[in-house]
Amino acid sequence: MEYAQQEAYERAEMINALDNHLKQTTDAKVISLAEVLLKQQEARRAVQIEDTTSNPAPLGLLGFGMTTILLNIHNAGYTALDTMILGMGIFYGGLAQIIAGIMEWKKKNTFGTTAFTSYGLFWLTLVGLLVLPKFGIGDAPTAHAMGTYLFMWGLLTAFLFIGTFKMNRVLQLVFFTLTALFFMLATADFTGVAMIKTVAGYEGIVCGLLACYAALAQVLNEVFGKDIFPLGPVK
Repeated sequence: MEYAQQEAYERAEMINALDNHLKQTTDAKVISLAEVLLKQQEARRAVQIEDTTSNPAPLGLLGFGMTTILLNIHNAGYTALDTMILGMGIFYGGLAQIIAGIMEWKKKNTFGTTAFTSYGLFWLTLVGLLVLPKFGIGDAPTAHAMGTYLFMWGLLTAFLFIGTFKMNRVLQLVFFTLTALFFMLATADFTGVAMIKTVAGYEGIVCGLLACYAALAQVLNEVFGKDIFPLGPVK
C-alpha cells in the first residue's frame, strides 16, 4: 500500500514537472514571438521612404504661363486666334499641366493636383469651345455663355488664391492676376466693351510672365543649390 502511494506521488510529481516545463517553454515562445513582432514594428517606423521624383510645378507653371502669354497677346490685339495658340492650348497648356497635376497627386499635393489638372482641362475645354462648332458639333457659344464660363473660372481661381497665402509671394501674384484676368474677360463678354478685353490682354501677359518666372526660378534655384531668384516665401 505504501509502495503504491509512493509510486502515485512520484508520478504526480513527474506530471507537474512536465506541465511546468511545457508552460515555461510556451511562455518563452510567446515572449520570443512578441519580441520579434515588436522589433518588426520598430523597424517599420525606422524605415523612411524618400521621394526621389522631380518637382513637377515648373512644368505646370510653364505650360500655363507661356500659353497664357500667347493667348493674351491675341486679346491685346496683336495676333489672330490661330492654330499657334490653339496648338499650345492643347499640348502645352493642356496636356502638360494635366501631367504635372498627376505628378503632384503622387507627391500628395492637393493644391497642385487641383490647380494644374483644372487649368490643363480649362485649356482643352477652351479649345473645344472654339473648334467643335467648326466641325458641326454644337453651336458656337454666345458672348453671355462665354462670360458665364469665364466668371466660373474666375470664382475657382479666387478660392485657390486664398490657398496661396500659405505659399510664396510670386504664386500669390500669379493667382491674384489670374483671378482679375478671368473676371475682366467675363466682364468684356457680358458688356461687349472691347477696351476691357484689350486691357485684360495686357494684364494677362503680366500674369503669364509671373508664372514663367515662378517656374524658372524653381528650376534654376534647384540647379545652383541656392536661392538665386527669390520667390518670397511666406514666414
